[in-house]
Amino acid sequence: MKSFITALQFLTRIHVKNQPDLTIEDFGRSTKFFPLVGAILGLIYLLATWCLIAVFGWANFVTTILVLLPVLVTGGLLLDGYMDTADGVFSARDRERKLEIMKDSRVGSFGVIALVALMMVNWTVLRDIKLVLIMTALFIMPIIGRMAMVMVIAFFPYARKEGMGKAFADMADKETVAIAGMTTILFVVPWGQAAIAALAAGLGFAWLLGVWLTSKLGGLTGDTYGAIETLTETMVLVVFLVTSWIPGGLHILWR
Repeated sequence: MKSFITALQFLTRIHVKNQPDLTIEDFGRSTKFFPLVGAILGLIYLLATWCLIAVFGWANFVTTILVLLPVLVTGGLLLDGYMDTADGVFSARDRERKLEIMKDSRVGSFGVIALVALMMVNWTVLRDIKLVLIMTALFIMPIIGRMAMVMVIAFFPYARKEGMGKAFADMADKETVAIAGMTTILFVVPWGQAAIAALAAGLGFAWLLGVWLTSKLGGLTGDTYGAIETLTETMVLVVFLVTSWIPGGLHILWR
């Protein structure tokens, strides 16, 4: 229970209890519960979507709120890592300088551009997904995103000699992956073949992104964990968009 609450309070703005004596190892042990936290976030997104559509219909205003909701509920923690990663990776510097740039708390031009582009893509994709699939997509999106994060934490080297992200990498063992994987399957597979396709595409995309970032940085960091999770969520939405517009796709992937 302590590890789950640690994961919940680290990845979201949901506060359950004070944990003043947490150690780096406590954070590392919480990794196995990341997809479960994703399920809680997904439930929040699903209920918010249902309420907003019931009141306003499928309006542009509702789409904007749904794009901003994950930022509000999570505090933008992973989005910050995504922007820092963009600043470093696209800086055209050597590996060490890229890592220094990513560690800088200030946001550069590449980070701003990446954020604006991501928000635009997410908004557009959400608008174009068939309404019948919106709540499913938003529910499983944070689960798959956080499973992707567990996967790259466990299977890719850490790029720095120290850092908070290293605690997650050091503690991510086979048990961590097994528990996170079973949780993901439990919450994703029952939603049908569209959800399974999103899971496969999301994890495959996250793996390729991990390989590419490792080639640039010599490993991954806490910032790149956030970037991979954030972009995997977008990939999940893209899969549901494709499902929406393939002729007969809804019938094939939901039967």
